[in-house]
Amino acid sequence: MTNPASPLIEVQGLCKRFGDGPAAIEVLRGVDLVLQGGDRVAIVGQSGVGKSTLLHILGTLDHPTAGRVIFRGDNVFDRSSAELARLRNRFLGFVFQFHHLLPEFSAIENVMMPGLLQERGREEMRERAGKILEEVGLLHRLEHPVGKLSGGERQRVAVARALVLEPPVLLADEPTGNLDPATGGDVANLLLEMNRTRGTTLIVVTHSARMAEELGRTLVLVDGRLEEGTAKAKGLA
Repeated sequence: MTNPASPLIEVQGLCKRFGDGPAAIEVLRGVDLVLQGGDRVAIVGQSGVGKSTLLHILGTLDHPTAGRVIFRGDNVFDRSSAELARLRNRFLGFVFQFHHLLPEFSAIENVMMPGLLQERGREEMRERAGKILEEVGLLHRLEHPVGKLSGGERQRVAVARALVLEPPVLLADEPTGNLDPATGGDVANLLLEMNRTRGTTLIVVTHSARMAEELGRTLVLVDGRLEEGTAKAKGLA
């Protein structure tokens, strides 16, 4: 049984290398990170330093070259591909810069999808999806095809989809990157509200200094390692 005082996520010596030999590119060079349930953190850094790569590994969408990601006491990469897929579906929510919704389906149908993949009942998932879409301010858009929604509305649907099964962890990769400042601010506030009301652990890759500041804890990816927020982060747009 997991000790409730132990970290929710612990990253130890994480390395990621692309390619072999002299042409190999080493993106992550020993990343360490500890997060408790309910924490919220911004990961910032210059373009191309490996922020999205790190997020994808934390979300088990990619494998590290070396190192461990421990979730609730277990090294996730000791699991099979099928087990990792189940872990992602049950415990992790994802929000990306490009929302990856299914345009031919309505808002509520998109939000129902994670539960349907778990073979939960349609009525249960419709009720869950309706409730969370109401929470994100889209009760009046339940049956709208997502292709007819605004960019901000689509991103709200993506947040609702990520949280419909109440995962303990939400990973967001530039969730406001394609939005105007006002709409981006609304989405950022929504993520923070979900952290406050649900205790969801937030890990957000962002270029927005404002969002990083609001998250409270900033980690800067420099030379393949994470550093606690410094003056280097202040220069981000």
